[in-house]
Amino acid sequence: MEILGIDVGGTGIKGALVNTKTGKLTTERHRIPTPQPATPQAVANTIQELVNHFNWKGIVGCGFPTPLQHGKCLTGGNLHKDWKGTQVDQLFEEKTGNGYSIVNDADAAGLAEISFGAGKNKPGVVVMITLGTGIGSGVFLDGKLLPNTELGHVLYKDGKSFEKYASDSARKRDGLSRKEWGKRLHKYFSHLQLILSPDLIIIGGGASKKLDKYSSYIKINTPIAPAEAENEAGIIGAAMAANFHIK
Repeated sequence: MEILGIDVGGTGIKGALVNTKTGKLTTERHRIPTPQPATPQAVANTIQELVNHFNWKGIVGCGFPTPLQHGKCLTGGNLHKDWKGTQVDQLFEEKTGNGYSIVNDADAAGLAEISFGAGKNKPGVVVMITLGTGIGSGVFLDGKLLPNTELGHVLYKDGKSFEKYASDSARKRDGLSRKEWGKRLHKYFSHLQLILSPDLIIIGGGASKKLDKYSSYIKINTPIAPAEAENEAGIIGAAMAANFHIK
């Protein structure tokens, strides 16, 4: 089945049609810069642009970078404070006329990897961590998703989260070398290992393409693997979540 998957990020909003049986993109990925400021109406306009680009009439799967509960934003995440309390599926449906399945972006990426990528057929606890503007997380037990975890918001020190300390945007902000960033990630992943004892950690987001440049500094016992779909995982997983929603 073919579904339009959209991945909303802090810097770009990306979409493509996805074959949900194979996990393969059936069109070229189309990317539009995330509007600044990323208010609900501005992002809805960009979603409309993507839907029009693909001339898509069916349901849309959308990965969204905020804490969610049943399609409602609990905070503005890294987008904009006005998102707090917004019912995202309703907003986008009113804008474009399509039905929407809204899932946390890291949960979406994890669904893709569990179904087709690095987590396929992996038993036990598998944790998907996306490193980008923030730190997203998806937690799976024997292939089943525990939705809406926000492990990037685990506190590091002085009331600040690991997201502010070890995300890819923190690396850019502080001008970190790969070694310096790797040592920060070591602290983060050591903490995850302590509280979850996972069997596998999958790293996604743009950073997954360069895992070999910093993984040697993450000295934990848990195996770490890059997302096989790299930064297309969010699109694929969003489409799959919509397919589950239809069923």
